[in-house]
Amino acid sequence: MRPKLNRTVLALLTAGVIPHVHAGTEDTSPMEGAVPQVVVSAERNDTFAGGQVARQARLGMLGDADVMSTPFNVSSYTAQAIADQQAVTVADVLARDPAVRATGQGGGILDAFFIRGFAIGEGNVGEIALDGQYGVAPNYRVFADYAERVEVIKGPAALLYGMSPNSGIGGVVNIVPKRAQAADVTRLTLDAAGDSQLGAHLDIGRRFGAKREFGVRVNGRHQQGDTPLDKQERRADVGALALDYRGERLRMTLDALAQAERFDAPSRPFLAAAGVAVPRAPDGRRNVTQAWEWAKIEDRSVLWRAEYDATDALTLFANAGGARTDVARLFGTPTVLNAAGDTRVTPDNFRLEVRRATLDGGLRAAFDTAGVRHAVTLQASRYRDELDRAAVSGRPVLSNLYAPLAAPAQDVAAPALVPRVSETHLSGVALADTMTALDERLLVTLGVRRQQVESDNFNASGVTTASYDRRATAPMLGIAFKPWRQLALYANRIEGLSKGDTAPPTAANAGEIFAPYKSRQNEVGVKFERGTLAGTVSVFRIEKPSGQLTGNVYGVDGEQRNQGVELALFGQAAPGVRLTGGVTFLDAELTRTNSAATLGKTPVGVPSSQANLGTEWDTALAGLTVSGSVSYTDRQYVNQANTQSIPSWTRLDLGARYRTRVAGRDTTLRASVTNVANRDYWSGVASYGAFVQGAPRTLLLSAAIDL
Repeated sequence: MRPKLNRTVLALLTAGVIPHVHAGTEDTSPMEGAVPQVVVSAERNDTFAGGQVARQARLGMLGDADVMSTPFNVSSYTAQAIADQQAVTVADVLARDPAVRATGQGGGILDAFFIRGFAIGEGNVGEIALDGQYGVAPNYRVFADYAERVEVIKGPAALLYGMSPNSGIGGVVNIVPKRAQAADVTRLTLDAAGDSQLGAHLDIGRRFGAKREFGVRVNGRHQQGDTPLDKQERRADVGALALDYRGERLRMTLDALAQAERFDAPSRPFLAAAGVAVPRAPDGRRNVTQAWEWAKIEDRSVLWRAEYDATDALTLFANAGGARTDVARLFGTPTVLNAAGDTRVTPDNFRLEVRRATLDGGLRAAFDTAGVRHAVTLQASRYRDELDRAAVSGRPVLSNLYAPLAAPAQDVAAPALVPRVSETHLSGVALADTMTALDERLLVTLGVRRQQVESDNFNASGVTTASYDRRATAPMLGIAFKPWRQLALYANRIEGLSKGDTAPPTAANAGEIFAPYKSRQNEVGVKFERGTLAGTVSVFRIEKPSGQLTGNVYGVDGEQRNQGVELALFGQAAPGVRLTGGVTFLDAELTRTNSAATLGKTPVGVPSSQANLGTEWDTALAGLTVSGSVSYTDRQYVNQANTQSIPSWTRLDLGARYRTRVAGRDTTLRASVTNVANRDYWSGVASYGAFVQGAPRTLLLSAAIDL
C-alpha cells in the first residue's frame, strides 16, 4: 500500500510542483517531483492539445514540474512529435524550436546548437543531459529513438543542473528516456531517406510483476546507405536498454546506451580566409570532402537512479553514471580561399577518447510553515571528464565548393600514442526551496549552488603543465504567479557558470588563474492557455563575461550581452488543426572588447531574428494528416568585426501521414520532404566562425507497425 497522501503533497501537486500521474496513461519518468511520488487520477492530460508538447519538463535537481507553473521558459517535445516529424536525432527535433538553431550539419559527425544566441555542444565533452544528468548522453550526437521527451530550458541553469561540462550558458537540452508503459509495446519502423539510406527501428516495452512494478524498454536501430551528399555513405547502429522498478517506497531506473556512427566522406563546416567574403552557397549535394576521408564515433553510457521515500514527506535520492566516447577519423576543416570558392584543407588522422562520470545524491522534503508550503531539495554532486587526444597531419588538398576535385588518397598514419591532455572535476552543493502560497497561486523558488572547478592539463609525457582550482557561488530566484488558472506570470534571475581562463604565456601576468565566469540572466514572461491553444511570451537579458588580452595583460574585461523577446504558440487551433511555432528577436552586442573594430558589433553566429511555424491538418479522409513547416533565420556574422556574413534563409518542409490497419496491425505510413524548394544556403555559423552548408531537398519515408 502506498504512503498516505498528506495535505502538503496534495497542495504541491495541485500547484504543479509535483507532476500529475494519470490512471491509464504512461508514466514516462518514475522518479518525478520534489517529494515522494504519488499515483492519482486527474482530469488534466499529460500533453497540451494535439499531443506534440508535454506539460512536464525536468528541472534538474528540482525534478519534474508542470511547465505552466515554472518560472522558466521551457519546451518539452513528446515522443509523438518525434515520430511524426521522422526525427532521427535530437537536432532534428529542435529544428522546429524558434529559440534554437543548429550549427552542425546532417552529413557531419557533430550536432551543436545556439540557444538564445549562445553556443551549446561545440566542445569535446557533451552538453546534452540524460534524465537530468550531465556526463551520460552520447558526446557528439544524440539519437531520438530512445527519447520519450526532448526538453529545452532556455537560459543559464547553473542552479538546476550544475555547471555545464563545456561551459555553455544558453540553455539546457535534456532527454527523458523511454520507459515501459502500462500497455505493452512492440513497434517496428522501417525507413528510407535520401538516395538509399535504409533503416529499421525496433521498440519493445513490457511490464512484469504482481503489481507490474518491473519495466523493460528496448530500442534498437540500424541505418546504412548512401546519403543525399555526393560520395557520402553513412552507417549508424543504436541500442538502448531502460529498466525500472516502481515499488511502494523505492523506485529505481537503469539506462544503458550504445551507439556507433560511421561516415565515408563526412561533410565539414567551412572557414573563410581573412578578408574573403563568404561566397554563395553551393548545391546542397556538393561535398568537398574526399571519398577516402572518413570518421567513426562510438559511445557507451550507463545511468543508475534511485529514490526512496523515508517518510510521507521525505525522499532520499542518488544518481550515478558515466560514458565513454571513442573517435577515429581522417579529415580536416576546409578554408575558403577566394570568391571563386577554392578551398584548402589538411587532413588529420585523429584519435580522441573521452571518459566521463557523474555522481550525486540528496534529499527532497515537504513541510508547512505559517501557511506557506515548502518543497526543499538538497543536493551534492560531482562530475569528472578525462580527454585523450592526438593527431598526425597529412598533406594539403585543394578543391572547390562548386566543382569538388578528387585528390589522390593519402596514407596518413594513425598516432602511435594517444596521451591524456586534460582532466576536469566539477563538484558542488546546492539548496533550493519552492514555496507555495495564496491558495496555490504563488510559487517562489529560492536557491543557491556552490560550485568548485578543478582542471589539469598535461603534455605528451603526462607531466602537468597547468592546474586550475577555483570556486564560485550561483544564486537563483524564480517567481510564478497565477492570477487565473490558465494564466501565469513569471520572472527569474539565474546565473550560469563557465570555467575561468588562465592567462596565456604571452601575457605579462602569465599563469594567473581567474575565477569561473558568471553569466547573469534576468527574465520576465507570461504563459497562457486559451481553449486548446497555449503559448509563452518572454523577455530576457543575458550578460556573459569573457577574457581577453589587452596590450600584454590578460584580464576578464570582455562582455557579450544578448537580450531579446521570445514568442511561442502550440496546441490545437481548431478541430483537426494543430500549430507549433514562434519567433525570437535577438539584440546581441559585444559590449566590452579590447578593439574599436569589434566594440558594439554583433557576436558571431547570432541572428537578429528567427522564426518557425509548423502546422498539421487532419483531412476529411479518415487517418490522413498533412503537415508543413516554415523556418526562417536572419543574417549571421562569421567574424567579430562583422565584415563576413552569411545571408538570411527560409526553408519549407512538407509531409503527410496515414494511420490505418494492415493485416490487422495498427500501421502509420509517413512521408516528408525537407527543403522542398531545394534551396542552396548556408544554414548556420559556429561560435568560432565556421559556417555550415544547408542540406539539399531530401525525401523521408517510414512505416511504423505495431506488432
